[in-house]
Order: sequence, then structure tokens, then C-alpha cells
Amino acid sequence: MTENDIFSRIAWARSDAPVPYEKAVDFMENRARAVSEGKAGELLWSLEHPALFTAGTSARPEHLTNPRNLPTYKAGRGGQWTYHGPGQRLVYVMLDLTRPHGAVPPRDLRAFVAALERWIIAALAAFDVRGETRDGRVGVWVTDPLTRREAKIAALGIRVSRWASWHGVSVNLDPDLTDFEGIVPCGISEFGVTSLARFQPGLTMADLDSALETAWEDIFRQAPLATPQPEETGCTS
Repeated sequence: MTENDIFSRIAWARSDAPVPYEKAVDFMENRARAVSEGKAGELLWSLEHPALFTAGTSARPEHLTNPRNLPTYKAGRGGQWTYHGPGQRLVYVMLDLTRPHGAVPPRDLRAFVAALERWIIAALAAFDVRGETRDGRVGVWVTDPLTRREAKIAALGIRVSRWASWHGVSVNLDPDLTDFEGIVPCGISEFGVTSLARFQPGLTMADLDSALETAWEDIFRQAPLATPQPEETGCTS
């Protein structure tokens, strides 16, 4: 494989230790800029954060109660309040949206977001979990096996700068669901939040990563290239 072949493929990095939020944002912003300028290849980055809340551009102050006084950050992405923490898999997507990705045409943000939702749904199906989307509610929804009520299992929040995407998706493997009580998640109070652990308690993060990687190729028609975790963040484990 030549250097040009590697540069033309989407790389997929993973950080095993929790990554501080500010360092992740700094890295994403710089990488997205380099992608848009043709100076770096596209990158998917899987990681976890320490427990924290992030505010999207539509976040309302009254939707934050934060009884545990967790750190809060302005995310710069679309959406409202979101929780991140251990047991939740984030995948940040730094892609060049001027080119097609599978069936997603260039410069079609709506189609891109819909494809990300289909990607998560396909990954959940590997565990016999049925994920669905809802009109007017970005993210992926399931029927919680304990409450038998509809609940959110994955969130999306994307920012696009000069047609390079950053931020991405979060999937709840086994986070502390009580931490979500510090916000109105994504501005929606009438539905709960759930996790894969409620469906299959023995699942590991490696299991989820494997399902996400397989589903990515199914949805976006390109197998990402495994790569070492980003060193520019200073967050190597």
C-alpha cells in the first residue's frame, strides 16, 4: 500500500484512557481544518471522556441542574445539553463532506446525519437491539427492556467547518445513567435514557467497537484503516 493509498482511506484511531474534553476539541478543530485544506486524511476517533456535560448551540440554561457539579463545556456543535462519561463510546468523525461517502452525496448534511443514524442502528442490530429514529428527534431510540418505555440510547451532534465535519456520535454502553438526571438530555424531558447494558449486561467496549467498525463499512462502503491514537492531543494512554 502506497502513502497515497493510506491518505485516501479513512483512518480509525482509538484512545483507551479517558480523554479530557478540551484537548479532544482542540485536536478535532485542528484536524478538521487540515482535512478541509487537503493537508490531512479523514479520521474517526473512538474514545471516552470523564463525566461532564456539553452545551450545543441550542442549549437552554434552565435545562441544566447538575446536582453533582460536573464540569460543563460549550461544545460549538448543534443540539442542546449532552452528557459524556465513562461507559459511553464516542466516535468523533472528521470527514471531508465535499466527497461522497457510500450513498451519501457530497455537501448533503441531512443525508450525512441520516447515514450516521443508520450506522448506529446497524451496530445495535448486531446485539439484537432494535434502534429507530423519530421525526424531529435526532438520535437513536429503543424500547428500554426494564421500563418498557421509549428511551434514547445514542446521540448525535455534528459541526461542519468548510465542509469538514467534527464532533460526532455517542452510544451508551454502560454509563452511570443517573448522571443524565443533571440535564434535560437534548431538550427532551418526556423520554428517558438507556444503555446497551440493560439489554446485554456482559457486553464490553471492544464488542461495541467491533460492531461499529463492521457497520461503518456496511453503511459508508469503505473499511477504515486502523491507526495509532492521535498523539497531537497529548492524551496517549
